[in-house]
Amino acid sequence: MPYMIDGHNLIPKVRGLSLQNPDDELELIKRLQTFCRVRRQAVEVYFDKAATGRSGTTNFGMVKAHFVPQNSNADTAIRQALKRLARKARNWQVVSSDRQVQAEARSAHAAVITAEEFAAQLEEALVQAVKSPPGGQGLSAEEVDAWLELFNRDRDENAGL
Repeated sequence: MPYMIDGHNLIPKVRGLSLQNPDDELELIKRLQTFCRVRRQAVEVYFDKAATGRSGTTNFGMVKAHFVPQNSNADTAIRQALKRLARKARNWQVVSSDRQVQAEARSAHAAVITAEEFAAQLEEALVQAVKSPPGGQGLSAEEVDAWLELFNRDRDENAGL
């Protein structure tokens, strides 16, 4: 199930992030990219109060970031997204500790996760990413030998063609 996240609601719940940091949104996006890679899930994150001329949607791999203009807010944008999804909203998980956002998500039949619960899931994914870096562990010596033997045999068989 993909996630729909109220970004500024989540930031203060994530260890090492602060709304006081001018790069807080980018830092969260980086962590969400790792989460998506480890969990193989897509994320849409909504940030309110986009700087003038900076509103809009940007894709960061499996993370789609929505920068909501100053005349609106993330809560409203999430509500509108759920409305657009209609019956498909039940396939989404909404991350927010805001009671009104949670109520809207439940009425759309979306799953609800508090920002605190998701922050714990995010931290688990980050730890998992450190334990198993991208690309996996590679092949064992025995596996390499088996592949080399197979390729050499195929090369020898095809040499006479």
